[in-house]
Amino acid sequence: MDVPRDTLDDANAVLRSALVGDSDAVVGTFDAVVDRSGVAGAYEVAWYLAAAMVGDQVPRGSWTLEFPGIDEAGYDARWVARFVSAYANCDIDTAEALFGAALTDGQLPDCLLTLAGSAVATLRHRAP
Repeated sequence: MDVPRDTLDDANAVLRSALVGDSDAVVGTFDAVVDRSGVAGAYEVAWYLAAAMVGDQVPRGSWTLEFPGIDEAGYDARWVARFVSAYANCDIDTAEALFGAALTDGQLPDCLLTLAGSAVATLRHRAP
């Protein structure tokens, strides 16, 4: 995956902040990205976080991901599950639609915060 340097730096800053539980820093990093690169920049960071969750050993294609209890979960958790599924399935149209819907619904900050926390939890689970 060829990731622009700014996106990689921003995503790593989000992950570092999420790792230590600093929600304000996660939100601050995303705010700085939006100030510098617009919502498209925040989307790129989110896409990279989804990539980190899925990993590079999983071939892209048609996947059915199971998220037990997802229908009862909050907006942000359902959004993360669908966004990560869109990444795993290389479904950019769905990912962009999800991002736009969360923005329109006023839920994007919570969704991005949950995505960052989920990415850290996934990476911790994979760590040896």
